[in-house]
Amino acid sequence: MSNQGLIIEERSRDIGDFLVGRLIPFRKKRMVGPFIFIDHMGPTTIKKGHYMDVDQHPHIGLSTLTYLLEGELTHKDSIGTHQRISPGSVNWMVAGKGVTHTERTPEDLRDGTEFTAHGYQIWVALPKELEKTEPEFHHIAAADLPNWTDKSAQYRLIAGKGYGRISPLPVHSELFMVEVKTEKEYELNIKGDLKGEIGICIVKGVIEACEDIIEEGNMLVSKIDDSCTIVLKPKTHVLLFGGQPFPEERYIYWNFVATSKETIEAAKERWKNQEFPKVSGDDTYVPLPG
Repeated sequence: MSNQGLIIEERSRDIGDFLVGRLIPFRKKRMVGPFIFIDHMGPTTIKKGHYMDVDQHPHIGLSTLTYLLEGELTHKDSIGTHQRISPGSVNWMVAGKGVTHTERTPEDLRDGTEFTAHGYQIWVALPKELEKTEPEFHHIAAADLPNWTDKSAQYRLIAGKGYGRISPLPVHSELFMVEVKTEKEYELNIKGDLKGEIGICIVKGVIEACEDIIEEGNMLVSKIDDSCTIVLKPKTHVLLFGGQPFPEERYIYWNFVATSKETIEAAKERWKNQEFPKVSGDDTYVPLPG
């Protein structure tokens, strides 16, 4: 999915050990570990005449992670993938040297029935040596992800390593993404369980950190690696994400991520000249911005 027009205006401020913002990238923090872009999709009502149709568009230098909380999507790409995704499962597309894809409301849900679509589209930068790797696609069912409970909290390890567990998602760097839901007030301990930079996205509810109350729709970024304790208030839902940052800077333009501006410029020319691989049977085309 394109990031054009989807980055929410920065609303960052310091509270003790944290920076509070909306979604990355924002001015004070361009990346969290290898995570370079997070778009909160919805919640929105899908109804007749208002289906989700993200036309054919390209990516390079990153992996896309699609995680739905409500609703369903169909993913198609230029390497031949045709995959439906439901809440709790994960679509993981490794763009590498270049891939094209679409995301649409499934055909059988285009019958006028209204439903809610809600989820996250996440971009994870690839290590420099894998930026031009061959594209891949992986789908992991919800039942195959590590799930566990601690007191009133339910955990799901979506990607990477955390809390002594490993997700089956084939990631390419040291990272983690963990979902936590709780019905009652719960003290969330992170130190020693998650490694690297830490982001906390509040999907629903309220958390308390550094004696400050942070409400849903905000994101916290820890300024101290491996070290924070927060309190989740009753009926709160968060996503924890992050990991070890890369040594090199990343450039981002539209759907392109790379360690060099030259690679970005080359991808822009390839897309303008329609030289990227195409999704079979799809003739849509999202023009390069600007």
